[in-house]
Amino acid sequence: MKRFYKDVSVAETDLGWTVHLDGRPIKTQGGQPQVLPSEAMAEMLAAEWRAQGEKIDPASFRFRDMADYALDVVARDAESVIDKLVGYAETDTLCYRADPEEPLYRRQQEVWEPILAAMEAREGVTLHRVSGIVHKAQPATSLDTLRQRLAALGPFHLAALEQLTSLAASLCVGLEALEEAADGEGLWAAASLEEEWQADLWGREEEAEERRARRRGDFLAAMKFAGTAGEVAR
Repeated sequence: MKRFYKDVSVAETDLGWTVHLDGRPIKTQGGQPQVLPSEAMAEMLAAEWRAQGEKIDPASFRFRDMADYALDVVARDAESVIDKLVGYAETDTLCYRADPEEPLYRRQQEVWEPILAAMEAREGVTLHRVSGIVHKAQPATSLDTLRQRLAALGPFHLAALEQLTSLAASLCVGLEALEEAADGEGLWAAASLEEEWQADLWGREEEAEERRARRRGDFLAAMKFAGTAGEVAR
């Protein structure tokens, strides 16, 4: 699609912030007003529109797509998103370790345990650690507590958390990424620990490296998006 606008601006309304193309407010891909929770988020979306050349690149709208997903999907059916996120907690990557005698286990303990322990302390839950691939059900009380925690989040935080969690295969990492002082690079290193371990062991392929780089970019973008969605509800 050819670029069809010249000017990009943001404006505050009674409900929030909006992005305007040639003075006209943008709608979501679902057709409703795209009202954003902060000026910072509106400016991020506006920057994506300003960065377009003569032709619009749909793949370059990371923040627009997350905002539209929050408004068109999450706001209308938050329960389904919460169900999906709780499902990640039931089989959280950080809970499944290698056999204790393996070198990978020591690395997992070093990198994963501080993140998992911090999440447990902050959220008031306990999750089982498992060595090997045999599934062990997590405590129902912990899953219920996490569900209540997620229900307190607004659609923009939930949209970001869903992307963070799915990329990391870990709700623990996703929740940690919402914290104000979170280390994005460190969290992504934890999320990709096993994949990087295997790549170091067996060699690296160009396509796999490019795929990991894209996923890293998506993870860090979701963290940035969450950081402009306002204070995280407790």
